[in-house]
Amino acid sequence: MEVILLERISRLGQMGDTVKVKDGFARNFLLPQGKALRANEANKKKFEGQRAQLEARNLERKSEAEAVSEKLDGMSFVVVRSAGETGQLYGSVSPRDISELLTAEGFSVGRNQVELNNPIKSIGLTNVVIALHPEVEVTITLNVARSADEAERQAAGEKLDSLEAIYGEDINENARPDAYFDPNEEGFEEEEENA
Repeated sequence: MEVILLERISRLGQMGDTVKVKDGFARNFLLPQGKALRANEANKKKFEGQRAQLEARNLERKSEAEAVSEKLDGMSFVVVRSAGETGQLYGSVSPRDISELLTAEGFSVGRNQVELNNPIKSIGLTNVVIALHPEVEVTITLNVARSADEAERQAAGEKLDSLEAIYGEDINENARPDAYFDPNEEGFEEEEENA
């Protein structure tokens, strides 16, 4: 199906472009969201009549998004979640969670603006791209940790997704068998001879 784009859409085209897309993409996403019109003569004339208004509205939205991006770009946010000893989360951090976190911090961001291919399933620092406008993107850092103290340690560069990070670096030293058995002790050599 051929459609006329009413706004810039990444990997598709600019406002006013006539592009060929799959029927389902047009019917289920572009047309209902008001991002495109079917490419027929009546709609082409309608678009040309509204072009100046659409461009003005797009420019206004872009300038608003740029104002927000100056405040939001490069910020770091802490997300506290329960996780196992190896850093695997018991749940995950989804675009909805990120959207709610940013809204609570005073930024108006919808979950469809959070560009996260897969949910975050382990603790650590993760960069997330937020598309405030089709032409304006910012990157924020999510610090996913078990507690606020761990978040501070991670922000300082410490890696907390291993057993050594939780129990200390001497965990491997304490697990050595010679720490529990003295080879010079009586009875130890007799057991070896009998075996």
